[in-house]
Amino acid sequence: MKREKENEQEISIEKSARDEKISELEILKQSVEDKKKEAQDYYDQLLRLKADFENYRRRSEKEKRDFLEWGKEKILIKQISMFDVLEQALNSAKSGAKTEDIIIGLDMVSKEISKMLTEEGVEEIKIEKFDPNICEALDYVESGKEDGSVLQIYQKGYKMNGRLIRTAKVQVSKKKEAEQESREETEK
Repeated sequence: MKREKENEQEISIEKSARDEKISELEILKQSVEDKKKEAQDYYDQLLRLKADFENYRRRSEKEKRDFLEWGKEKILIKQISMFDVLEQALNSAKSGAKTEDIIIGLDMVSKEISKMLTEEGVEEIKIEKFDPNICEALDYVESGKEDGSVLQIYQKGYKMNGRLIRTAKVQVSKKKEAEQESREETEK
């Protein structure tokens, strides 16, 4: 009997150990299932986020295109009104109008263009002395003026909102050879 009791006890211990292992296995299975669901949720969120980002990118690109088109339209409307004034000046010239009338028409076109550029933040660069950051020297001419003085502006330079958009093309003075040689000799 003692033996039977010991066997029953061993069986009971084994059964309880087995039940414990089965319960641990169930817990692990449940944990794996929970992690799979969590991973699937993260994956679904990632897919939604990716789709949202793609939609945002497309929407941003469309808005940028729309803004550029709107900006072009705004400028083109101003240019159309300048074109109208230019056509009137041309018609006056073709009809044999006086030179003064043509000059008045061209002056109106010039003022319209200047007004449009000013409204867009474009300003002419004022140049007195040669500056390679804002000027392009097309030629150097000997003159009695100070070295580096701008003698003639072939093409005006412009800035837009403080940023250089076109350099000025200029003629720059240089000292006459004889003056330069005498200056060099005095410096030695």
